[in-house]
Amino acid sequence: MPFHMNGIIFLVILGVSVHTAHAHVAAWHQGMYCLDGTSGTVNYNSNEIVNPLYQLPFHQWWFHHVDRCDEFPPASGTFLDLPAGGSFMVEVASNRAKTSLSYGARDASDWPDGGHYPENYNVPNCITNPNLHAQNQSRAAGTAFAISYESDIKKVTPENLVVFSVRHNTPWKRVVWYDVPAGMPACPTEGCICAWGWVPNGCGQPNIYHQPFRCRVTNAWSITPISTPKPPVWCEGNPNGCVRGAKQMIYWNQLERNNIQVQGFDSRGDHKSPGYNHNCGFADGAQNDIFIGVPATGGNPQAPGASSPGQQSTGSGPQPTNRTPSPPYVSPTAAIPDAVPDAAMTSSLPSSSNPQPSCRRRRRPRVEKRMLNNHHARSRVRRW
Repeated sequence: MPFHMNGIIFLVILGVSVHTAHAHVAAWHQGMYCLDGTSGTVNYNSNEIVNPLYQLPFHQWWFHHVDRCDEFPPASGTFLDLPAGGSFMVEVASNRAKTSLSYGARDASDWPDGGHYPENYNVPNCITNPNLHAQNQSRAAGTAFAISYESDIKKVTPENLVVFSVRHNTPWKRVVWYDVPAGMPACPTEGCICAWGWVPNGCGQPNIYHQPFRCRVTNAWSITPISTPKPPVWCEGNPNGCVRGAKQMIYWNQLERNNIQVQGFDSRGDHKSPGYNHNCGFADGAQNDIFIGVPATGGNPQAPGASSPGQQSTGSGPQPTNRTPSPPYVSPTAAIPDAVPDAAMTSSLPSSSNPQPSCRRRRRPRVEKRMLNNHHARSRVRRW
C-alpha cells in the first residue's frame, strides 16, 4: 500500500511537471478578458487563455469562445491603456501565477514560465520549456495587438479589428513592450476592444492565439479614423506584393473564416507559416499606415468616427499641423514625432507668441517716456 500511494504521488507530480513544461503562452494584463479564468472567482493560477486554437469553427475560436473566455470581461473601469505615440507593456506567460498579477510576482522570472535560461537560448529541434514554438529568438514568429472601435465585444468582427502594433521575434521574454501610433484616435467612452495574436512558426502544431482585452487610447489628439483592414498575404522576398495600409489579424488553420492560405516552403526551407513579421508585410513597431489619411485634429477628439479627408498615410508617421485638443485630453505636443516640419511646429505655438500683442504691450511705455521727457523739458524752461 505505501508503494502504491507513493506511485500515485509520483504520477501526479510527473503529470503536473509535464503540463507545466509544455504550457503555451498568452498576454497578461488587468485589462484582459479571462484574467481569472472561467470560474467566476478570483484565480491566481488561471491559464485557460493560453490554450491554442486549432481547427475550430468560427464561433469557437473567435476571442477564445471555445472555453467562454470572452464571457469574462475585466473589472468595471479597468482598461489596457494605449498611449498615443508611446508604448505599453504586457506580460507574456504560461500562467497567471508566472506574472506580477499573482503572489506578488513570487513565481515570475524573466521568462514566460518562471524558469531560468541562458540569454542565447537555442534548441535545434524546438524550445519546449517554455513552449515558444521556436528554436531561438531569431525564429520567434512575432506577436501583435489589434483594435476595434466598438465597445461591445459582440460587435467586433475581423473586418473592424485592425493590427496597430507588432513586435518581431516574440514571444520570447515575459515582459514585452508594444508601440502605439501617434495618430490613434480616442475610443468611445466605454472603451475599445483590443486583441493579442500570435501564430507560431512551425515547431509543433500550426495553431493560432487570439485573446480579447478592453482597451482605450490615451493622449489622443487625432480624429482621423482607421481604415478598413485587408487580409494579409504571404510576400516573403517580394515587398511590393505585401498588403499596404491597415491589415486584419492572421486567421489560419481553422475550420471557418481563415483569411490567408500558404503552401510550399519558405526561404529557410521550412513549411510556410504566416506570422506577424516581414513575410506577411508587418513591420516591427507601431503600424503608422493604418489611417484613412494623415492624422489631424479638428472638431471633437472623442469622435474618432468623424471622417477627415487627406492623403493616404505612407507609414512615415503622422505630421499634424493643428494641436488644440479639448480637455480632458493631454496636449498632443507630447506625441509630436521627430519628423514634424518646422512650419508645423510654428503653427502649433500658442497665440501669446504672436508678435502683435507684444507690440501693443510696448507702445504704452514709449508714450509714458515721451510724456516724462516733456515734463522734464517744461521743468527746465521754468528754471531758465
